[in-house]
Amino acid sequence: MRNCIILAGFAFVCVFAGGCIERELTVNTRPEGAKVVLNDEEIGISPVTVSFNWYGTYKVDITKKGYESINTSKKLKRPREDYFPFDLFADIFSKPGTVRSYTWDFELSAYQPPQRQEIINRADQMKTMAQDSIGDTSD
Repeated sequence: MRNCIILAGFAFVCVFAGGCIERELTVNTRPEGAKVVLNDEEIGISPVTVSFNWYGTYKVDITKKGYESINTSKKLKRPREDYFPFDLFADIFSKPGTVRSYTWDFELSAYQPPQRQEIINRADQMKTMAQDSIGDTSD
């Protein structure tokens, strides 16, 4: 009976005395002030920090007036200590308030409007492709 009480006390301490690990992602852009969207949800204006629960691949969209938009996907890789059974011990024995931080940096390039001749060339290419796909009907 005494062993059961000791075991129950140990389990109680492990569950309630351990810290909880917080995870946060910071997105920086150069220049700052760009709108940041993760998985189709706006998280704020850079630099911006957001809490997250899941590792994996995130869809990233970054926009700022006067700069080329960035539309990409980026992987947030899970560390070894976040795999079972290590994650259990990491959560139990971590200090309260432990934060795992990750940072992504993006460089925005200035928007370069296309030249007039470039637009005309692309239009001609599209016209040729369209005619080839439906067959030449000019008789």
